[in-house]
Amino acid sequence: MNAIPEPRIRMRSWLFAPGDSGKKMLKATESDADIVIFDLEDAVVESGKADARAAIAEFLAGKSAEERARLWVRVNPLDGQWTADDLAAVMPAGPGGIMLPKSRGRHDVEQLDGMMSALEQENGIEPGSTPVIALVTETAAAMFTTGDYGGLSRLAAMTWGAEDLADSLGAQSNKDFEGEFAFTYKLARSLCLLGAVAAEVVPVETIDTNFRDLVALRKRAIEVRRQGYRGMLAIHPAQVPVINEAFTPTEEEVAEAREIVDLFAANPDAGTIGWKGGMLDRPHLSRARQLLAQVEG
Repeated sequence: MNAIPEPRIRMRSWLFAPGDSGKKMLKATESDADIVIFDLEDAVVESGKADARAAIAEFLAGKSAEERARLWVRVNPLDGQWTADDLAAVMPAGPGGIMLPKSRGRHDVEQLDGMMSALEQENGIEPGSTPVIALVTETAAAMFTTGDYGGLSRLAAMTWGAEDLADSLGAQSNKDFEGEFAFTYKLARSLCLLGAVAAEVVPVETIDTNFRDLVALRKRAIEVRRQGYRGMLAIHPAQVPVINEAFTPTEEEVAEAREIVDLFAANPDAGTIGWKGGMLDRPHLSRARQLLAQVEG
């Protein structure tokens, strides 16, 4: 059975900020987001990418190593022309991590790893120490490789994208008439979750574009956490507190998990144990331990 190791920093909320706006980068950094992602891809037009790279590098250079641990950068995809320039500009400043968009499979992460390792070595950074989150469902072909990411030492998390996938498919919308994700995008969510758990990395839910409807956001965040997701992407600071709360185990959940762990500890030879009118078995114990690991490490 796969178990997701707890990361060195919390990964509940991942807030995007455009790399061409110092004001928005500062505002995102001042939020309670566990991780802030300075964006060099979709949020920055082609003519502004060089300036955005320089702005991000300068912003990172002004922070301590401890502060930079939560400041990541989304570079441009490897099937384009800007990834090498992105990395060359930001890696010397020691970002906390790198987001790889439009990943086509493990070979993309391996290629990125080689590029990053060379730059780490050049700049006195321990090779392999900068983690990566991969966006794994943004093209039709990438949907078929979500289970291939196991064993990549730099990979810390996987997430998925519905907007670019819809574009790849030529779809008019990624939603059904009730406003929920259509089947193909629910499949992408499931494949990302399965792939992340198989690779023993953190699964991260995609964005909610309606940043004004925080009630709907909370409902969705709680739902995907129940499915196994550990965090969620955000596009606005107002979404961060909702996401943090939704992905933090409640006191009641923690108390129940401790009770289950203690019950099995008191009965080490039992395969099943009666509890609250029902039966517990070893998978219940495993889930209780995983929940406690999220709050206790």
